[in-house]
Amino acid sequence: MSFIEYARTHIPFIEEAINRYLPPETAVPSTIHRAMRYSATGGGKRLRALLAIAGCEAVGGDRQKLGPLVAALEMIHAYSLIHDDLPCMDDDDYRRGKLTNHKVFGEAMAVLAGDALLTHGFHLLSRLRYLGVDDSTIVRLLDELGRACGTDGLIGGQVSDMESEDKHVSQQILEYIHTHKTGALFRASICCGAIVGGANQRQLAMIDSYADNFGLAFQITDDILDVVGDEAKLGKAVGSDERHLKATYVSLFGLDQAKTLAEKAIATAKESITALGDNAEPLHGLADFVISRDH
Repeated sequence: MSFIEYARTHIPFIEEAINRYLPPETAVPSTIHRAMRYSATGGGKRLRALLAIAGCEAVGGDRQKLGPLVAALEMIHAYSLIHDDLPCMDDDDYRRGKLTNHKVFGEAMAVLAGDALLTHGFHLLSRLRYLGVDDSTIVRLLDELGRACGTDGLIGGQVSDMESEDKHVSQQILEYIHTHKTGALFRASICCGAIVGGANQRQLAMIDSYADNFGLAFQITDDILDVVGDEAKLGKAVGSDERHLKATYVSLFGLDQAKTLAEKAIATAKESITALGDNAEPLHGLADFVISRDH
């Protein structure tokens, strides 16, 4: 199944969950809730939510138990984008073709909107018990997601990314940045979906390998698109990595070698889930999308 077909099937479920679990704009204080919704419902590929669903289905699970989880994943991702776009970070004016959160609501409210989305995302995991997910499984999800968002994951990668600006870094450091800043939440998304789906340790090991390579290929492709991408399709300015003197696979290896490394990572990802059989077909489609995407 192609990514487009899979997304068309599941995105209505994801969007409904996000809208259901976000506070309404009319709730007091309304400004923060409008800012949260502005970014969390602002479109996007919903890759993290789709990975959670695909991970669940790959081990024979049912997506109907995933509503709070997929909403939480997309809220946490939105938080990371709001903070990443701030003037003190990457200083971007546009995201997904529209003004970034701080350009609409101001820097202080954008910081708070990001904080609120992160906090609310973790709170949502408690709602899984009402869908039949037992407490011990919810604790496992908290462990996975907490590590992915902290200094051993997203935040650690962001710090290393900032500290590597205007420096020549090794491939080891670059891989650390990519696998933590971007890859950690991808890994948590698919693993959390598989855990809710009842994955055993052998299945989790295969999915874990897939997730690591998927995340790496995604970020390498992001590096490539920042050089050769179409701003109209990306919804943001290209060339920001070079302007901010960021370490990327393109700056370290060149464009052709970066493409080769991304292709190798995707091939490894797909090979690692062969034993899951037909249930893993959507994961193959997601992997193919990552390597061929133009936005």
